[in-house]
Amino acid sequence: MGVRPEWGVEAAHHKERVRAEGGLGGGTVVRSQMSSVLVERGEDGVTVVTLNRPEAMNTLNVELVGRLTRVLEDIRNDRQCRVVILRGAGRSFCAGLDLAGYGDDDRVERDGPMLATFDRQRELADLAHRLRELPQPVIAAVNGAAAGGGLGLVCASDVRIASTSAVFAVAFIRAGWSACDIGVSWMLPRLMGAGRAHELMLTGRRFDAAEALEGGLLARVIDDDQLMAAARETAELIIANAPASIELTKVGMWIALETPSFRASVEFENRQQMVAGMTQDRAEASAAFLEKRPPSYQRR
Repeated sequence: MGVRPEWGVEAAHHKERVRAEGGLGGGTVVRSQMSSVLVERGEDGVTVVTLNRPEAMNTLNVELVGRLTRVLEDIRNDRQCRVVILRGAGRSFCAGLDLAGYGDDDRVERDGPMLATFDRQRELADLAHRLRELPQPVIAAVNGAAAGGGLGLVCASDVRIASTSAVFAVAFIRAGWSACDIGVSWMLPRLMGAGRAHELMLTGRRFDAAEALEGGLLARVIDDDQLMAAARETAELIIANAPASIELTKVGMWIALETPSFRASVEFENRQQMVAGMTQDRAEASAAFLEKRPPSYQRR
């Protein structure tokens, strides 16, 4: 669950001044004092979620994990949100678990170390489930370190874009834990291939954006100052498709990785196509294409 100490795991609490405007791309920014997760809901249907403990490299503690859990639940029920961009404030995406302290001493005192640690583990792992189960696609815009739990969040995203400064590691094993955590043992072999993933898991070594791109973890590598522009460009391309088509595709593409046979996958696809084909938006997409005009989708 943890990260290498030299990547910064100090647990100082960041105090953010409350601001009402000025978000990325002109959207509405929902912020509170000392908020560990910032949310910007744009009128274009893009919601930007920022992990906001920059002084601690956005490491995971009880406050950030709890806040991110609530944010993802809100987004799940937000019909105006079409795509999510997940990013980190400052010089890192997320450097894993805060080894200086998770911040749940009261739970340890109440439940004892065994049960308290198990509850903590389930909270962390639940973030990967929640990202996967959002109806909206999630684009991870990775800058700097994405290690341990941070790598788990990257793997659980649907599209992964990184800056040239991004550095990855299955860092759990370097902190004395198993490398199999937060779904990484399932996701990383499917994204990068079992042979390479197993080597990365057993060694815990760092690998850069170029290797992550070559290995299939990333879709694109972008200069640092163009990362968010590239993420928004990808979001716009996704939003150009019908809402139900996007939702069905996200479900189908992940289920295909868990389906044991080609025939079962095709039968699942057949049923998805029947659902999509009966929507008004499917007819609108065809009409817009034939009439050479932008479609107007209603999610109907």
